[in-house]
Amino acid sequence: MREFSTPGDVFNALPSRVVFGAGAVDRIDGEVERLGARRALVVSTPGRSAMGGRVADRLGNRCIGILPEAISQVPIELAIRGRAKARDMGADCLVSVGGGASIGLGKAIALELGLPIVAVPTTYSGSEMTGFCGITIDGVKRMHQSLRMLAGTVVYDPSLTLGLPVDVSMASAMNALAHCVDAIYTPTISPVIVPAAMEGARAIMDALPRVAARPNDEQARADLLYGAHLAGAALAGGFALQHGVAHVLGGTYGVSHGLSHALVLPHVAAYNAPFARGAMDRLAAAMGVADVGAAIFDVMETVGLPTRLTEVGFSADQIGEAARITVETDNRYNPGPVTEEAVRGILAAALEGRRPGS
Repeated sequence: MREFSTPGDVFNALPSRVVFGAGAVDRIDGEVERLGARRALVVSTPGRSAMGGRVADRLGNRCIGILPEAISQVPIELAIRGRAKARDMGADCLVSVGGGASIGLGKAIALELGLPIVAVPTTYSGSEMTGFCGITIDGVKRMHQSLRMLAGTVVYDPSLTLGLPVDVSMASAMNALAHCVDAIYTPTISPVIVPAAMEGARAIMDALPRVAARPNDEQARADLLYGAHLAGAALAGGFALQHGVAHVLGGTYGVSHGLSHALVLPHVAAYNAPFARGAMDRLAAAMGVADVGAAIFDVMETVGLPTRLTEVGFSADQIGEAARITVETDNRYNPGPVTEEAVRGILAAALEGRRPGS
């Protein structure tokens, strides 16, 4: 029998405005104006500072400066420093430009200051669609949630993704796919959001190999960004063990965010399949595959992603500690039991790069 309970507040809440299309970023000044802001602070990573400058130029006198300091996993020390700078500069709006690091830092600043956010994602993380944010504190990535971190506007411009390296694109898109997989069986997701997860997974699986083969194909990039947008909406419904394991790999062991999801996703999907058979069967049908875990593993090989945790520096002697932290930080939304034994099994399979079902 179907059961669900939507917790309200940040769960299933989505940005009030989404703008999608080539050239959309060139109208960013109008989006800031819509929010009634006059002192926007642009947030970016050091590597995306030029793109941040382009956005700042479009904002003109509505921009008070650029904060090009975002890094992955949002260390709490960086969040505190960013809040102080935004406060001292008198910012009344944040424009986060870039991938999950930039989006995350903008959220972490807004969490305390309550500033409105215009998010301009240039990767496929999907984080821009939610009021969730993982902030790393004392070496452990801990999830925070607040409507203060939900963007007022999200601007998707596929042209901004054209320069994203293929390996980074593939890992980022796998992060988005993880949102779709992890959301469909959580008891917190609204039935209104479930179709977004299904369609997002279909779009991502279809576009991934096309972008890998033709990275400058703007239509393929747009299709992948569309899938990531829907994946972000799915993530707003909630998440479970997949994100728990990935956040430990990223926050505690320094595995890049996209790969931390990609490397364990086939194995978490395989583990949860017997406990959420109906949802996983519907997802498989939407994706056009027979087995979700095996199909994800296969597409990872097709697009050239690593399939073994050993390839990113994670070793067998770290499995026990990683399993313990995962269980300690579990949110209890996973359909299968989250035990140290179960997590050790998932990490062992990922460590060796075993294809699910083989």
